[in-house]
Parts: sequence; structure tokens; C-alpha cells
Amino acid sequence: MATVLITGGAGFLGSHLCDRFLAEGWEVIAMDSFLTGTPDNLAHLFGQSRFRFIKYDVTQYIFVPGPIDLVLHFACPASPVDYLRYKIHTMKVDSLGTLHTLGLAKAKGARYLLASTSEIYGDPEVHPQPETYWGHVNPIGPRSVYDEAKRFSEALSMAYYHTHGVDVRIARIFNVYGERMRMNDGRAIPTFIVQALRQEPITVYGDGTQTRSFCEVSDLVDGVYRLATRPGLAGEVVNLGNPEEYTIIELAQTVKQLAGSSSKIVFQPLPADDPKRRRPDIAKAERLLGWQPVVGLREGLERTIAYFRRKLEET
Repeated sequence: MATVLITGGAGFLGSHLCDRFLAEGWEVIAMDSFLTGTPDNLAHLFGQSRFRFIKYDVTQYIFVPGPIDLVLHFACPASPVDYLRYKIHTMKVDSLGTLHTLGLAKAKGARYLLASTSEIYGDPEVHPQPETYWGHVNPIGPRSVYDEAKRFSEALSMAYYHTHGVDVRIARIFNVYGERMRMNDGRAIPTFIVQALRQEPITVYGDGTQTRSFCEVSDLVDGVYRLATRPGLAGEVVNLGNPEEYTIIELAQTVKQLAGSSSKIVFQPLPADDPKRRRPDIAKAERLLGWQPVVGLREGLERTIAYFRRKLEET
């Protein structure tokens, strides 16, 4: 039976990946320091025979006994609220943490998948963004602690691929949303939903004409699973995201409508270096993985609103 180690396993994406790999019959080892993840995301898995959890900070040297066939490096603060609060730790997770997880994969003879991000494209001058685009990033701006950390992670991963022959794959993940996001995550969808459900003003930054592409978590997990498990993809970099593009004001209006909210939409100044548009070119994912998203924005938002409604009722 194959074994996968998932760092950031108690996080939003990591916990859903634990579910998917267990459903596919894998032995799953989740690793998390709980900096931004929470044991609540894994509570339903504790006690399962094929699931093991290790509380650990990946910036420290990693040793895990026994065979490991696949390493998924998903540990990293991923929202601006988090990576701007933990600037240095974010860079350490994507430098030292990437080094240690790659070293583990090399020692175990394991395949390795890095969770990279569309943020490596910065404020793009090419639209939509293909994997061949090198990006437009401010290396000393406020977001650079995340952007440049992920760019370094990609470079280090490819160095292990070329130097040591580690079977490395890189997923460039565009905006993902869904159940298990935190209410105080700081990203647009959880913020808008919680504000709408509480009948508070919905805060849109800038004039709301900036665009994003939103992928529901089940679609993203399916893409990651395919990229991680298909043979013959060593060294590949693949965009994973939903190519449907929406303005932020459209998103706010849709959330307000689906939540049945009377909230007003208000505008705040745009943060520095905030990308004006973002949409993945997923032709490569379609070709290599036979993958494309199937959950539309309204359907995904309905699921996510129902989740946050339950969470708010519990508090």
C-alpha cells in the first residue's frame, strides 16, 4: 500500500487532500505545525487506521521512519493576512521547508509535488497566464515574502529534479475556495460571505474591476491528485485553476444575492501590488491530466455559504 506525506495537512487544502488520498486507498501521514491550520480540519480522520498525524514545523530537519512513496509540500501561510503577519516564517517554510521535504523525498526515493501559486506571475502583463510566462513580480514589495518564496521553492525543486533525479511536479494553484476556509482568512470569498451573513458592509478593495478566477476545492483536489499520481510527468509545471474570470464587484454582488443579504457594498483603497487580473491558461492541465473544473461559481458559492452559515451558528 502506497504512503503519502502531506505537509500543511491540517490546512484548508491539505485536509481535503488527506480525505482524497484516504478515499483512494493510500496510507496518509499529515504534518502540520498549526500556525494557520487547525486540528478541527482533521478531527474526522483521527482514529482511522491508515491515517497518522505528526505535529511538526517543516522549517526543522524532517525525519519520518518507514517508506514514503509521495511527498506533497502544502505547508505555507497562503492568505495575505497570514503571510504578512508571518513574513519571515513564510519565507522559511518555502525555503528551508522545501529543502527539508525535497531531502526527505530524495532519501525515500519518493515522488514530490510542490504547491506553488499563481502569485508567482505577480501583476501579469500576459493574460491569461500560461506556464511559460515568467511573471511580473516586485521582489521587495509587501507581497514578495510569499511571491518570491514560492519562486524560490520552484527553483529549488527543479534543482533537485535536474541534480538528483527526484520526480518533481509543480502545481501553480490559482484562487481556491470552499469548505474549511477560515472565517478570518482575509481572502475575498470568506470575507464577503461572513460579512453578507452577518449583514455587515461588504468591503471591496479598489473599484472592484480587478479580476480573479475562482476554483472550488473539490476540483482543485482532483487536479492535484492527477498531477501527483500520473506516471511520466517528472519536471512538469502545471496551472490548476478555474479559467472563468470574474470582477471582484461581480463576486461581491453574487455572494450578497446567494446569501440573501441586505449588506451594502463599500469600497476601500487597493493594497500595494495587488494584481489587476488573474486567469489561468489550463490547456496543459487538459492535455496532460485530462482535467478541467466542473463546479461553477454559483454552485461552489452555495456550498461554501452553507458551510459558513453552519460555522457562524456554532459560534
